[in-house]
Amino acid sequence: MIPSLFLAHGSPMLAIEETEYAAFLGQLGKRYQPKAIVVFTAHWETEPLAMTYTDDEYETIYDFGGFPDELYQIKYRAKGSKTIAEKLEARFQQQGIPVVRDSSRGLDHGTWTLLHRMYPAADIPLVQLSVNPYRSPEDHYKIGEALHGLGEEDIMIIGSGVTVHNLRIIKWGQKEAEPWAVQFDDWLLAQMADGELDALFHYEQHAPHARMAVPRAEHFVPLYIAMGSGSAKPEVIYRGYDMGTLSYLSLQF
Repeated sequence: MIPSLFLAHGSPMLAIEETEYAAFLGQLGKRYQPKAIVVFTAHWETEPLAMTYTDDEYETIYDFGGFPDELYQIKYRAKGSKTIAEKLEARFQQQGIPVVRDSSRGLDHGTWTLLHRMYPAADIPLVQLSVNPYRSPEDHYKIGEALHGLGEEDIMIIGSGVTVHNLRIIKWGQKEAEPWAVQFDDWLLAQMADGELDALFHYEQHAPHARMAVPRAEHFVPLYIAMGSGSAKPEVIYRGYDMGTLSYLSLQF
């Protein structure tokens, strides 16, 4: 049985910096050995939902700039799986969720920086999917629900994003978390623990500091996909902050 995961991907430097969180991801990869991985990434936005559809090796996309040359030398040579993609497609069709195939999309850093740390051999079949920040949290939860139970087939579902992600107000060099960022994450955890889905679906009206924490929802909605695809209540598997406001809260469902 493989749990569904929400993992913070933070800065692309995650792929090369030796941090506590990078070490955690390495240990997480040793804990679970899935037969396939499905990643919903904050860095691919489409309408309708899109998924990679290939058996070939993916291109590694460097969707960032201004970082050390070392980062651009990494190639995450995972291969896709049409078989797994078709399994996902059938699940979505059963729930009336439109999905399109994309045979050319590579892996963006919301996917490969995490998996480079978790599964450096890149030897597990992988399907990457998009999100849409303009659709509701409930819509993303239903996308996750359509995949509920795949963990029993040893298919790992990952929502790759960040709960608190406001790059305009980060505190460069500050390791201590800003209190408001902690309060926002605390609220999320309390609502999930109590099964308060309605409050979570309407977090903008109920959560403290919601507009500061989530100025745009592309990094936030992968949380709802992971939640919908797993069990209702989360287990915190990592919690930390960087630059004052960047949350590395990671959960398994």
